Amino acid sequence: MSQPLPMIEVRAARKSFGTNAVLKGIDLSVARGQIVAIIGPSGSGKSTLLRAINHLETLDSGEIWLDGLQVNQPLSARRFEHHINQVRQQMGMVFQHFNLFPHLSVLENIVLAPTVLKGLSKEEALALALALLTKVGLAEKIDAYPSKLSGGQKQRVAIARALAMEPKVMLFDEATSALDPELVDEVNLVMRQLAKEHMTMLIVTHEMRFAAEVADRVIFMDEGVIVEDGLPGEIFGSPKQERTRSFLKNYLTP
Repeated sequence: MSQPLPMIEVRAARKSFGTNAVLKGIDLSVARGQIVAIIGPSGSGKSTLLRAINHLETLDSGEIWLDGLQVNQPLSARRFEHHINQVRQQMGMVFQHFNLFPHLSVLENIVLAPTVLKGLSKEEALALALALLTKVGLAEKIDAYPSKLSGGQKQRVAIARALAMEPKVMLFDEATSALDPELVDEVNLVMRQLAKEHMTMLIVTHEMRFAAEVADRVIFMDEGVIVEDGLPGEIFGSPKQERTRSFLKNYLTP
């Protein structure tokens, strides 16, 4: 019996910015429904890896695959633009700084992509937006503008907007790092709910407790390589690599 295709597969991914090698031959496979937390010091390549998966960064070499389809396949510029737009509809990405359209209401931010890119009717998009805003606890903010929202509310709208495209995978790039501490939990609560629904997720985070509680698997990156990859209990309880132990020394229970 053949093995199911991984939802995400990264093969020998390399990326440099000038003389700075940020990804040094990354291999990574993520199963359908798996929640993977990526941790590591600043500058270790975590965000670059996530952006490369969504082709927001172009690899120097290597391959990115989504559900059996090569994301960064060699095509003419015109064909590739169409290809990558189709691929990105299957990947929801949530950034550190929300990226909401300030001139659009919460509702308009959410319905824009489903109507323009997926061809949903106004009524279908409205019903979807209401359902998603209810899911993230913001149904009462449907007519508000981003300037009237807290950071946590903006990020929950950003998650709802990404979910409106009904993606196969969600990518979170430090989704709570720009928030005041008291607002972090309201965003994490939404991510926890997605985890319960078995949404495939890659989460770049500095929140070790959240990673330990939510992730099926934790990856520790440093200096452009995956240093250690294992179950949360293994990584946080008994890491094998000295570099992992050194990084986590402030988080491990004595």
